[in-house]
Amino acid sequence: RRLISRIDKDFEKAVELVYACKGRVVDTGMGKAGIIGQKISATLSSTGTPSLWLHSAEAIHGDIGRVRKEDIVIIISNSGETEEILKLIPQIKKIGTKLIAITGNKKSGLAKNSDAFLDVSIKEEACPLGLAPMASTTSMLAMGDALCAALMDKRKFKKSDFAFLHPGGNLGKQLLLKVEDIMRKASGYPIVRESRKVKE
Repeated sequence: RRLISRIDKDFEKAVELVYACKGRVVDTGMGKAGIIGQKISATLSSTGTPSLWLHSAEAIHGDIGRVRKEDIVIIISNSGETEEILKLIPQIKKIGTKLIAITGNKKSGLAKNSDAFLDVSIKEEACPLGLAPMASTTSMLAMGDALCAALMDKRKFKKSDFAFLHPGGNLGKQLLLKVEDIMRKASGYPIVRESRKVKE
């Protein structure tokens, strides 16, 4: 609930940056934040915003070549000071790509170098030791989903658009499958006369 007040001008700016993006949204992060980034990337892709996941450590060992100027990079990091992240930022700047930060530390190098900063700070982790990312990753995920939902609304993304991107599985069946797709027609019906015996 505390995140509600953080849907602010920076959030609006992040939505506008992604909406105007001519390339793809490249999500990156390390550790648990990186896993949240993978989910955000997958949700963006499945709701009308082309996106790919980029491992931060691999990025500084050559995979940064996947990023183009017309892309948008979203970096997710609770501390905003992770070594791999800080090494990646100058390369992103050299490419000329806009940067959105999802971080819990507004004073971090990540936040200070971003074009839009989404504040996901928490009071404390849910972990009994106060160490493992639990509340922080939940906060990141909620903010990422809010971004995706806002973009869906802005794009006027419809059920038919969703169906096009989800042809498989249960969702695909619910949205795309029609009776005529699976019903038998004409010669497909097994027909017998009343006079036939069961054995025949």
